[in-house]
Order: sequence, then C-alpha cells, then structure tokens
Amino acid sequence: MNLSIPDLTAVRARNPEAVAEAAARRARRPLIGDSGRLMIVAADHPARGALGVGGRRLAMADRVDLLERLCTALSRPGVDGVLATADILEDLLLLGALENKVVMGSMNRGGLAGSAFEMDDRFTGHRPEDIERLGFDAGKLLVRIDYDDPGSLATLESAARAVDAMAARRLPVFVEPFISRRIDGRVRNDLSAEAVTRSIAIAAGLGGTSAYTWLKLPVTDDADDMAEVLRTSTLPVVLLGGEIGDQEAAYARWGKALRLPSVQGMVVGRSLLYPAEGSVESAVDTAVGLL
Repeated sequence: MNLSIPDLTAVRARNPEAVAEAAARRARRPLIGDSGRLMIVAADHPARGALGVGGRRLAMADRVDLLERLCTALSRPGVDGVLATADILEDLLLLGALENKVVMGSMNRGGLAGSAFEMDDRFTGHRPEDIERLGFDAGKLLVRIDYDDPGSLATLESAARAVDAMAARRLPVFVEPFISRRIDGRVRNDLSAEAVTRSIAIAAGLGGTSAYTWLKLPVTDDADDMAEVLRTSTLPVVLLGGEIGDQEAAYARWGKALRLPSVQGMVVGRSLLYPAEGSVESAVDTAVGLL
C-alpha cells in the first residue's frame, strides 16, 4: 500500500524493512522507452549541501515541498524517471511514485558545495551494490577536474573504479564531467567549448570498459559549438540543466542541442522543480516538448 507524505517518518521509525519491500515489488521498465528518449528529473543536490535556488538559499531544504514537486513532475507525461540520493529515492519508493520509472542513484556527494575539500568528491552515496540490490536502473557520478587541485586525482581514480563496478553488474552509469577552477575561493565550471571537449575526452576514458557509460553534459556557453564538441566521443549523451536565469533562452539552447545525433535526452533538476516562472507542471511539460 502506498503511503502519503505525512506517514513517512512513522513508517521509517517502526518498519524500516518497508523500503526494501517497496523496492522488491516495484514495477520496472527499460532504460530507453518507446519514445527512444530520456527525460529524468534530478534531485540529488541537497546531499551535497547545495540547497539554493535563485535567491532562496534554503529552497530545497523543505523535504515535504520537494517531495510534492517531485511527485508532480513524475506524474507528467513524458517524464521517464528520477535521479536522487538514497533518502529521497526511498521516500519516493514508499509513496509509490517510482512504478515503471527509471530510478538513478546518485553515487558521489562528498565534495560539499563551498568546502575546502570540494574537489575531492568522494563516494558517499549509492554504491554499485546498493543500486543492484534495490533493483534500481542506473547510477550517476560527478567528476570535476581542477588542474590546480590534487583532490581531483582522488575523484578521478574512485570514479574509474565505480565505472568498472557498474559495468561488472551491467548497470548504466552516467558520468557528469567538468573542467573546474576556483575563482575567489569558489569552484566554477568552465563551459567553454574547449573545456567541455577536454572533460568529455577524460570522462569517456575512465575505467576498464566504457560499454555501460553515458555522459551527462552541459550545453556550452555558445550552443552552436555543441555539434563539434560532441564529436569527441561516441558515447550516448544526456544534457544537464543546472540552475538557469532566463528560462526561454535555456529552452532554446536545449532544443538546439537535442537535435544532435548523440544526445538521447535530458537530466534536469532545479530549473524544472523550482521554475523561475510558472508551475512545475508547465516547466516539465515544456521541457518534455523539446524532446
């Protein structure tokens, strides 16, 4: 029986086995459905301490509100699934919101936003064995590379081993690479064509096989560069959304990139769950329409 949001804490306190039971009975689906495209809603930001949306620094800290927004997004036609950490995915499991959805576990969240160790992004989320045990469908990992920060090497090595472990289980892993650097003490991702090209080349080579690797990539500063940038690899690609200012401009950039042959879909979070204008429903439906 599916729960309501107010029931979650009581069930977690009195019947923690309910999570595994809900996972075991969840109806599954192929990664790529009839549309041939993927539309995934992302909600793994809170575990990295990244709770802000626009000018609201703690917008994602209200878990009830976040779950309501996620359930709304997942109910919309064309939305294939969700990317999140264990706590959020297990809430959604108990709510019955993950039936016939693609469920993607977020694997490394140790590089906390704004921390001195942000680039040493250790694997503190789902392990490959957790994704397999719970019957989830894929994993996602973040690889930010700062040529001036030794912590990036630890992230690269652990990411490579995670790629190996996922491939050994025949589970897709979505690798999100960036070339990054600190500016005034804050980590900034370089979205120039050259930087994104380098990040693709590095990410595609991680691990002993790339058979189960997908790339989760930003649209470059100049969307016209994406066709050339994506020639760097033959791996399948999904676009990431990130936080956006001008919604209409972002939709235009996504629409242009989605026409490229290696792009299979999108993984978008805050800009759909907390749109600058309009409702969650309208933001999600507009994004789905781009596919």
